[in-house]
Amino acid sequence: MSDSQPTSLKVRVVIVDDHVLFRDGLATILSAETEFEVVGQGGSAADAIRLARALLPDIILLDIDMPGSGIAAAQEVANECPLTKIVMLTSSEEDDHLIAALKIGSRAYILKGVPARELFRILRTVQSGESYVPPTLAAGLLVEMMNPAHKETKKPIDELTEREHQILEGLAAGLSNKEIGQKLFLAEKTVKHYITNILQKLQVRNRVEAALLAQKNSNKG
Repeated sequence: MSDSQPTSLKVRVVIVDDHVLFRDGLATILSAETEFEVVGQGGSAADAIRLARALLPDIILLDIDMPGSGIAAAQEVANECPLTKIVMLTSSEEDDHLIAALKIGSRAYILKGVPARELFRILRTVQSGESYVPPTLAAGLLVEMMNPAHKETKKPIDELTEREHQILEGLAAGLSNKEIGQKLFLAEKTVKHYITNILQKLQVRNRVEAALLAQKNSNKG
């Protein structure tokens, strides 16, 4: 077996923001960094969904206030492209926006005034699997999450997207990845990606444990 390591691939990024000057500037800054590659740009929620489906980027940067709603776009991207990491770009410091973004699975919430060097650091953090919230908003978020209204104990299975629930039902029924794909009109590879995400969310080791958890939950309902 050869010990030669493959050259590291660039982080593929899509930027969706209706402010063209800001978007172009951001694309120029990112493209100047050797580790990032901007593979697509758009200006609306519809663009975001179309580009995410077509390009399956590593990271998608979404403006919250763009036409069609960045939050709505993020929800759809989370459902359709589970391996794409969602990063919200905004001028808003509203706690409600932050909480809504995090609830749908956004990995980071970046205020638009952030310096370029800090932006690169945050994107590297996100690509490595971690999350980021601006320190100025983190305290408010903690207070909000400690609020009794947010203490409804949610089971991991409740955090799955609608598409992930459909795939989990297929697992519970004993279907193979190919059979699940045929049933839901998805590529077998896409089903495999979804299952990886489901196992992580449910904190189980394999599809058998996931199926058992689904059956147990179904019996309780």
